[in-house]
Amino acid sequence: MADSSTAPRPARRYRFGIFEVDADAEELRRQGTRVKFGAQPLQVLLMLLDRPGELLTREAISRQLWPDGTFVDYEHGVNSAVNRIREALGDDAANPRFIQTVARRGYRFLAPVERIDAAKTPSQPGNDSTARGADDSTAARSDADAANTGPLNRILATPQELPKTSYPVVQTLFILFQLMYLGFYVGALANLAEIQDLLAPLPRAALVLDLLVVSAAVLIPVRAFLLCAVLFRAPAVREKLLRLWPFLLVCDELWALSPFLLQHHINFGLALACTTLLVYSPFAQRSLVLMGAGGPKPQTESERSRS
Repeated sequence: MADSSTAPRPARRYRFGIFEVDADAEELRRQGTRVKFGAQPLQVLLMLLDRPGELLTREAISRQLWPDGTFVDYEHGVNSAVNRIREALGDDAANPRFIQTVARRGYRFLAPVERIDAAKTPSQPGNDSTARGADDSTAARSDADAANTGPLNRILATPQELPKTSYPVVQTLFILFQLMYLGFYVGALANLAEIQDLLAPLPRAALVLDLLVVSAAVLIPVRAFLLCAVLFRAPAVREKLLRLWPFLLVCDELWALSPFLLQHHINFGLALACTTLLVYSPFAQRSLVLMGAGGPKPQTESERSRS
């Protein structure tokens, strides 16, 4: 596309996720719908798709975009082109699924790429581009799998459906959720005698009390782990949190009943209202993880330009 003097070659088409790129038609499509896209961003995207999993330097991109020594502010131009690609793909520089920024060097395409041309079908073995991209895109695949698999996948929000929110907001809200649950567990263990009296009229009250004690004792270190992982931005924390989420879903739904343990202090209506809010809590935490909680802090424009 950039050099019309090159010899004819087979049609190049690429598929990754829900996107497909046709190099000859100069089109990017999302689930069959054409996405408005500039010529230079498309050219950069094709360079990345040609070498999935490999580092593509800013210098290599600039030589392709501006041949023959054309004088431009190439760093700003390359950054602008990559930003437009991310916007079209719904990608996030802080938690990339497609394009990873390698500080002060360039960019890498993370997701598996399926190359379709006249010589090979999508399912034919020997696709070198797919093979190169598969090994280096494990983290991106596992994030998508953890977020979109399971019996609830039809009703759970996807990263593309969630709003763009500032990093401090999602980070703070996620931490507050963990502190809230720690308060529940510690408070329950500190008031076992009162809770035992409250549960006494129930059938199998001793079993219910044992379940409460054991779950609180197990979940205290789990919440401590979540707090540390998010505060210190542990490697691959997003993937770990999404894999842990089904377990937390079950526990959090059980602990949504915890306001009823305060029946000596609040009335039934208030306990019920708090419980209905807590039922939504695990889904809100999952959304916060997908929105960037625990991930690397996004770079500012000045930091991005320096890198």
